[in-house]
Amino acid sequence: MGNELRHIAFIMDGNGRWAKKRHLPREFGHRAGVETFRRVLTHCRDLGIPFITVYAFSTENWKRPQHEVDALMDLLSRYLRECLRDAKKNKARFCFIGDPEPLSDALKAQIRDVESATSGYDSVVNIALNYGSRHELVQAFEKLVREGKTEFTEEDVDRALYTAHCPDPDLIVRTAGEKRLSNFLLWQAAYAEFYFTDTLWPDLSNREIDSIVADYSARVRRYGAVKEEPSSGANGKGDEAS
Repeated sequence: MGNELRHIAFIMDGNGRWAKKRHLPREFGHRAGVETFRRVLTHCRDLGIPFITVYAFSTENWKRPQHEVDALMDLLSRYLRECLRDAKKNKARFCFIGDPEPLSDALKAQIRDVESATSGYDSVVNIALNYGSRHELVQAFEKLVREGKTEFTEEDVDRALYTAHCPDPDLIVRTAGEKRLSNFLLWQAAYAEFYFTDTLWPDLSNREIDSIVADYSARVRRYGAVKEEPSSGANGKGDEAS
């Protein structure tokens, strides 16, 4: 049974291991990962997928060595300049989900500029930056309390999340062999399909993405329901009396 794939999310794992295999500093893996992100983004949009989310930097990633964090922030700044320059060519709305507070003032200004310059496009790219799903949920509940709510519905929580502007992910892909969510889109992933691959993020090819999408399209999504099968009597025909 075919499925419409509207929203695909990637946990981009394996940059450091990619570099280590080549006896290079981890920073080289992150650079290669950015190149892969550019290509994957273009390919997914060519496939007609209107919503794409990537896990770029988690709230836990601040624990990494300072030189690696600095390199990641520098790569981000360069990418933001590129997004601003190519906004009309990309024709995609860039949204940064996560808590921007720990970021430098310069990065926060760049993010605001990119979000403003791309706000008019229908295709959406979410970049999860200083993102943690538990923190997102706490902030959502706090927001609802500030609004004066004492009881919440699922719809209330949905609209209070960072991802209120897009549907929940249909498919979450994690590279590099790990099989966990790592605090990524915990609420939004309630009915998502998952795909885990041993391929390191910088090595993820367009051909493998095509294979992943084909695998998703062949799945049956029941959302907790049961697919009804026609009942049959002793003669093999449907039992009309039941």
